[in-house]
Amino acid sequence: MKGLFKKFLQQEGQENHEKYTAEIADGQLKLEIDALYVVLSNLYGTDKLILKASKLEALTLMRSEKLEERVLGLQKLVNDDPTDKPAPDLQDIPAILTEVEEQIAETVAKRSVEDRLNQAVAEKMQERHEEYIKEIKTQVLKETGGPENAQTLRKLAQLEKMKATKPVSSAIEILRPQTTEEIVGQESALQALLAKLATPFPQHILIYGPPGVGKTSAARVALETVKNFPDSPFSKDAPFIEVDGTTLRWDPRDVTNPLLGSVHDPIYQGAKRDLAETGIPEPKLGLVNDAHTGVLFIDEIGEMDPTLLNKLLKVLEDKRVHFESSYYDPHDPQIPLYIKKIFDEGVPADFVLIGATTREPQDLNPALRSRCAEVYFEPLEPAHITHIIRQAALKLNVQLEENVPEIISEYMIEGRKANSILLDAYGLARFRNPGKKEVLISEDDIREVLRSARLTPFVQKRVTAGKDTGRILGLGVSGFLGSVLEIEVKVFNGETGKGSIRFNETAGSMARDAVFNAAAVIRSLTGEDLKNYDLHVNVVGGGRIDGPSAGLATTMAIYSALKQQPLRGDVAVTGEISIQGKVKPVGGIYEKIFGAKQAGVKTVIIPTENRGEVPAGLKGIEVLAVENIEEAIKIAQA
Repeated sequence: MKGLFKKFLQQEGQENHEKYTAEIADGQLKLEIDALYVVLSNLYGTDKLILKASKLEALTLMRSEKLEERVLGLQKLVNDDPTDKPAPDLQDIPAILTEVEEQIAETVAKRSVEDRLNQAVAEKMQERHEEYIKEIKTQVLKETGGPENAQTLRKLAQLEKMKATKPVSSAIEILRPQTTEEIVGQESALQALLAKLATPFPQHILIYGPPGVGKTSAARVALETVKNFPDSPFSKDAPFIEVDGTTLRWDPRDVTNPLLGSVHDPIYQGAKRDLAETGIPEPKLGLVNDAHTGVLFIDEIGEMDPTLLNKLLKVLEDKRVHFESSYYDPHDPQIPLYIKKIFDEGVPADFVLIGATTREPQDLNPALRSRCAEVYFEPLEPAHITHIIRQAALKLNVQLEENVPEIISEYMIEGRKANSILLDAYGLARFRNPGKKEVLISEDDIREVLRSARLTPFVQKRVTAGKDTGRILGLGVSGFLGSVLEIEVKVFNGETGKGSIRFNETAGSMARDAVFNAAAVIRSLTGEDLKNYDLHVNVVGGGRIDGPSAGLATTMAIYSALKQQPLRGDVAVTGEISIQGKVKPVGGIYEKIFGAKQAGVKTVIIPTENRGEVPAGLKGIEVLAVENIEEAIKIAQA
């Protein structure tokens, strides 16, 4: 300490001194005492030193001419001692001055350390102050400027630019039907759809039908139409939520479920930061909640995951969605009220489900079918396709050559694909005539599009004029589409009792069985045993007709070839044949009639028991019902 004090004396310009002894002269003591007062003055400051001396009653002692009293003043100032004490003896002064020097040195050392500490503290406070100011500024910018910055705004501009671009595919939106009048060929189905939605208690609906016939458009248009009805169950802002059943993927743990909603627990990525930090689960509502008070339309509902479909059926019953999480504590006061309400009460999901499918009804979940009314959409006929094409041409503001709609109708039975062919031809016509305002789509444009797409006519005309021996048209069905099968038979004289029957291997086992049933019927009708003949039964094109529907047609063709009695070429036949010659009912009557009409058939023969399945108001084709083969042969020979 004393060394530090001596250093301080050197900084003040004072001379180094040696330790005093009892023989130090009065002049040397005076100089030492004066030097100590100077140090105290520099240490505290002159004003503060005088003020301190005044409080300690040492001011007089400081100004005294006596060395003893001045030393006493030093003692009082250094020790902060206000008490009255006698002045020290002269011989004690050197020791007292040494003690004072030590005390002053200690004070100087403390002051130096405190200064350094205060400086470090001040620097830290300034640093923290600047960080705090920076945080405040950042918070203020967030509150006043929002979450946007230069980078996010640039990305937003890119999205807006992409949105402003109009791709060619947007023409499909223009051609989509907007009113019930624009939906062609589905009058009865559309009426049934409207009737099921317009009641005070609208039903869930399943729509069956081939692709591209307007199922989705009809559902959307039906909702918009019903909104305008008096006392409609749907408000003007009732939502129409559309989703594809083939894309409805979900996590069995319900971490992700876009249809029914899910819960983001705090440990999962995607939970909100403010909720995750406090351990609160966050519910995410699904499409069923978005569809509340409106319509949830699921296209290709038959392709949905069975477990997800069962969960959807539960929502249809409860009319709300319930959420669960092991992280939810109903007694946690930090949980927001809306989250508590969701977990405690669930979220309303009162909507009408409309599902569309291209599958057969028997392929769908029975529980789903039991909850829904069913509407069947019909395949489109050529006249419907031509109407759709002309309607699309008006919307595109283009001219068509006379036969363009008819050409497209030969290749397409789906309205969506027919419009796609027209759009391709529209683009080709514009390419050939750039800058021309009026666009004319020619037959050559259509033919070129059809060739580039490698398309062939959908319906092969198999109807022939007049009559043929050993030939008849049968009817088959696949999905929602009927088809015409050309069956021909040749009969050759064979070795008695050793005749053979040859049949297409691709036709199927049940079709071959129909040939053996036909043998019994032929023997009953004519008395001829087919074992005495060699028969060749051929399905032209090798089509598979596995099933009982070709029994009547096969029997009639064999009879015609055996008896050399020709049959009409514009007649098509369907029905199962029994060994007693009776015509038994079969399925797919409507589809088969449609397929026959497409092929140009004039008359269709069906079993009597299927008469109730013939659509009302059928035009352009005659449907006759028979009970046995004799009636069928009589009609085919007329």
